[in-house]
Amino acid sequence: MATIKDIAAKAKVSISTVSRILNFDSTLNVSEDTRIRVLKIAEEMNYVTLKERKNKSQNYTIGIITSYTERKELSDPYFLSIRMAIEKHCLKNNVEFKTLFLNKVITNNVKEYKDIDGIMAIGIFQEEEINVLKKISQNIIFIDSSPEEWEFDSIVVDLKYGSIKALEYLYGLGHRKIGYIGAKVVPHSNENGEELINYRELAYRNFMFKINNLKEEWIFKGYFNPEDGYKLMKKALKLKNRPTAFFIASDPMAIGAYKAIYEEGFKIPEDISIVGFDDIATTQYLTPALTTVKVYTEFMGETALNTIMERIKGERTLSKKIVLPVKLVERDSCKKIK
Repeated sequence: MATIKDIAAKAKVSISTVSRILNFDSTLNVSEDTRIRVLKIAEEMNYVTLKERKNKSQNYTIGIITSYTERKELSDPYFLSIRMAIEKHCLKNNVEFKTLFLNKVITNNVKEYKDIDGIMAIGIFQEEEINVLKKISQNIIFIDSSPEEWEFDSIVVDLKYGSIKALEYLYGLGHRKIGYIGAKVVPHSNENGEELINYRELAYRNFMFKINNLKEEWIFKGYFNPEDGYKLMKKALKLKNRPTAFFIASDPMAIGAYKAIYEEGFKIPEDISIVGFDDIATTQYLTPALTTVKVYTEFMGETALNTIMERIKGERTLSKKIVLPVKLVERDSCKKIK
């Protein structure tokens, strides 16, 4: 790579003169011919300024922070798939990243993360947790939640649309007695926290109210894991007025529900129809394969990275909230009834 010294030698002028010409110093007293000659030689020698070299070699480091603990993340493939998608696109785009868990970040000194240029925060965070993240970096994008929308970027999925599509599908098959199994929505680092709005449950309540069949005894809530899906379905199967179908708010819960149904001597979909939510990889291999609402986690990771890089590079100051579409995937876990 050509240097200022090389250009000065070829142009037969001083190094300082070349430097001032290349930096367009208007106070330099030099002839126009000399100025043009230096610029032409610099172009011929493919000279790149220090500023341009820095911009081209700029490396950014992203902190990927999940509100889940490591153990809980492993029990919910949905959030794990989001994180893996982000890491994949970071590697593809030569962006350095550090995968961190919120419980460890809070207990550590934030100065340990001074090299982080931006944060991709996966999950639900409380106000005091967000304040910790802000001390690390002001460039934050929240994924699967959207706090303080005027301050932070966020990416969420269209939970309302996906839930309605699932319920309309069951309704179209003749089901009117539709139960709901979902989770209490609280910040994951504090399971005793205040319950937040659950848009899947809200969509379910509104839908069942519209068809004049909303019953509280058909609503079961725990946590997004197979264990609670199993326990809640066990309770649901004891109802005298048992639903003919269930909308289950996450696929891991649906997997647990499958086990409970078979243990109690029922069959899917002959006795009970099931629709899940997420479309994690294992659902197509269940028996029968699970009908579910697909969330495009791969696209979510790609979009999140592109969005945070806009912030880091200063290309935008106004916050973005991006709502990604979902799609009902019909498989074999539902049956038409009269």
